[in-house]
Amino acid sequence: MSEMYDVAIVGAGPVGLAAAIACKRAGLTYVVLEKGCVVNAIFEYPTYMTFFTTSPRLEIGEHPFVTLRERPDRREALSYYRLVAEREGLHIEQYTEVTQVHAAPAGFTVEVNRRDGTDGVVEARRVMVATGYYDHPVRLGIPGEDSENVSHYYTEAHPFWGLRVTVIGAGSSAADAALDLWRGGAKVTMVVRAPTLKPTLKYWIRPDLENRIKEGSITAHFNAQVVEIHPEYVLVQRADGTTFELPTHFTFALTGYRPDLSFLSDLNLARHPDACLILDEHYQSSVPGLFVVGSAGFAGKTNQVFIENGRHHAQLAVAEIERQLMATRTAAPLSR
Repeated sequence: MSEMYDVAIVGAGPVGLAAAIACKRAGLTYVVLEKGCVVNAIFEYPTYMTFFTTSPRLEIGEHPFVTLRERPDRREALSYYRLVAEREGLHIEQYTEVTQVHAAPAGFTVEVNRRDGTDGVVEARRVMVATGYYDHPVRLGIPGEDSENVSHYYTEAHPFWGLRVTVIGAGSSAADAALDLWRGGAKVTMVVRAPTLKPTLKYWIRPDLENRIKEGSITAHFNAQVVEIHPEYVLVQRADGTTFELPTHFTFALTGYRPDLSFLSDLNLARHPDACLILDEHYQSSVPGLFVVGSAGFAGKTNQVFIENGRHHAQLAVAEIERQLMATRTAAPLSR
C-alpha cells in the first residue's frame, strides 16, 4: 500500500516549490510531482531571457536571490531555484507525470507515470495544483503546424542566422523572439491577426519593435493570419480573404499558452465563463480539498498571475490545509 501524504503538490515550478517549503515548515507530509525537471517552464524559456521583474520578487522561502543586475536572467533563476530545493531538502519526484486525480474516501488518489514508463499511485489527503501554463501552447489548428520547421517555443537566434523566419503573434513572447532573431541575423517577418501589436507588450520592447518595423528591418503583416504551413513557405490570409505565399524556412507560432488541467477531468471543477476556475480566498476549488495556485487556475487571465503573486497563493493554501487537517485529525474523512 502506498504512503498517504498530507499534500500532493503537482508541479515543481517556483510556486510549487514555495508550497513545498510552506508544507515542510508547517509539519505537513508532502510530495512534489513534476513531469519534467525542477522549474521546467523556466528551463524552456528562451536561452538568454531576462525576467521582467526584480530578483526579490522571485524569492521563495525567504531565501535571498542575489544577482549582479536588478533583473535576473534565465540561468540565474535556474541556479537559484535548484539551490533552494537542495538547501530545503525538498521531496521532489522529477519526471513523474500526473495522469489523473480521483476523489477517494480519505482524500485523493493521484495516478502517475514515472520516467521508466511504469505507472503508480500516490495517495494524499489534499492536492495542490501548481502546474502553470507554459507547457501547453495555444494551437493554431492549421495544416503543417506539426511540421519539423515549426515550434511553439523560442530558444535562441543562432541556428536561424541568414534564414527567413516567420513569427506568428504579437505578444511579448513573439516580440522578444522577433527582435532577438533580427539581431541574430535572421530575416524576420511577423504575421499578426490584430491591427496592431498587443497593448500589454513590455514598455521597453514596444518602441524597439515599432522602430524596427517602421525602418523595414522587420516586416509585419497586420490583420492577417497564417492558414497553412509548408516546407518553404507559409500561406497568409488577409482580412479581405485574399491570400499570398510568404517564403519561410522556419516558423515560430508564439500565440500564447493555456493551463492544461486534463488530469483533473474526473473531478468536474466549476469554472467562470472565461474558463478560470472558481476558487475561494484560499485558492480551494469547488472540490473540497483540491487547491489550485499560481496561474494554473486562471486560463482566461494568465497575464495577471506570475511568480510574484503565485508564491503567495501557495502560502495561503498551505495555511488553510494546515487548519483543515488539524480540525479533522480525529473527525470523519473529507465529505464531498
